[in-house]
Amino acid sequence: MEPLPNPLIEIDHVTFGYDPSRTILNDVSLRFTRGQVTAILGGSGCGKTTLLRLIGGVYPATKGRVVFDGEVVDPRDKAQLYRLRRRVGMLFQFGALFTDMSVFENVAFPLREHTDLSEALIRDVVLMKLHAVGLRGARDLMPSQISGGMARRVALARAIALDPELVMYDEPFAGLDPISLGTAAQLIRQLNDAMGLTSIVVSHDLEATFRLADHVIILGPGVVAAQGTPDEVRASTDPLVHQFVNALPTGPVPFHYPGDDVKVDFGPVGMGPQ
Repeated sequence: MEPLPNPLIEIDHVTFGYDPSRTILNDVSLRFTRGQVTAILGGSGCGKTTLLRLIGGVYPATKGRVVFDGEVVDPRDKAQLYRLRRRVGMLFQFGALFTDMSVFENVAFPLREHTDLSEALIRDVVLMKLHAVGLRGARDLMPSQISGGMARRVALARAIALDPELVMYDEPFAGLDPISLGTAAQLIRQLNDAMGLTSIVVSHDLEATFRLADHVIILGPGVVAAQGTPDEVRASTDPLVHQFVNALPTGPVPFHYPGDDVKVDFGPVGMGPQ
């Protein structure tokens, strides 16, 4: 496959693990093209959210480089991280709203944290962002007074409050009813195109994500199993990709987590533990 043009993010031969005994990503290289919606799919524990954390500078790569717009991300450089994160919006799984702040105050928070805008300008920006996600009328409500789908849309308004270049979505469809899910997917696509964003979507929802994405990446255990357009990935003959895309219970991804041989725990059949 030809390299994707004009990348905003480059993952350059990255290896990472939370402890030395378990590697999560093993020599992974990826490029995220400007203006596209890129979906990252794969089984639980394959490194999808870990990849977002590396891009956001939460952790340093054990080996390799994470490059944002030509600049190597260094989690030890706090000034760099503060500057780069102003260019990134993040929608966390289940929204992660501040429960003691109103809808308005949640969206205003990054503007107050990162800018010197007047309160009058902050009000206008917040109302515009809430209007973009259909919730301008809910500005005075508390998170406890809105549904899960609405909370996700408020979190999206907060994620785009600073007009970022990159928005990362961690499981944006989890727990949503079909109408809320469809609304969230439509918003991600519309905002990406209208604002000229680059979007990275981590999800387990195959149908919604395949309809939404320009480029799809399937992660296997620590490696890239496949990538391409949604149609190209669906047509992949790789056994792991075929199992994942078709939701098959058997295949390269095992049901049992690796462990000792069953006889070690249970002993010979009929004899009980030894």
